[in-house]
Amino acid sequence: MKSREFKDLIFQQFANVATAFSSPKRLEIIDLLIQGEKDVDTLTKQISANFANTSRHLQILKNARLVDTRRDGVRIFYRISDDRVFNCWKSLQLLAENHAAEIKNVLKEFLEEQTAVNALSKEELLTRLQLNDVIVIDVRPEEEYKNGHIEGSVSIPLVELKDRLNEIPKDREVVAYCRGPYCVLAPEAVSLLKKKGYNAVRLEEGLPEWKAAGLPVE
Repeated sequence: MKSREFKDLIFQQFANVATAFSSPKRLEIIDLLIQGEKDVDTLTKQISANFANTSRHLQILKNARLVDTRRDGVRIFYRISDDRVFNCWKSLQLLAENHAAEIKNVLKEFLEEQTAVNALSKEELLTRLQLNDVIVIDVRPEEEYKNGHIEGSVSIPLVELKDRLNEIPKDREVVAYCRGPYCVLAPEAVSLLKKKGYNAVRLEEGLPEWKAAGLPVE
């Protein structure tokens, strides 16, 4: 094999992985699968796409070996292939944050609209948990909570929050968290809680970042 042929083959493989990351919907799928495995129907609903397009995106991710599958009867479940996929996704976020001012502007505008600008860092939340002076709620879907959650947190999915407010006492600060810094669930939960008279803030990041930092997970 000549050196030019070698370089062309190697860089083509790199390009194949980069191509798998080049779609907004595929990035959203990766973000969702980091929370735990999901089937095509679930992903189709969560990314607001049709079944055929979701299947095509998943096939591209699978061909790039970014996701693996398992079969349960007629259902096929997808999951990220390993933690390096999360590391790559996180690095892409940080690179974009540092080079695209629009990202910070859009995020700031959304958080201001949701009255969820204030947030706790991972380290601050860990300290507050040790002091036992906050209530932490996981507002992701229940199946994601079951796949892993911050130790001591309570599962109250956003879609159920309004009907379960009686489970949350008002004498302590409430911290809501979700999938990550660009997930909308926690900001929307904070907005709802504040309107109902709660002292609420969001976790600045999400479960994947908490877990990657080696902090307590159940």
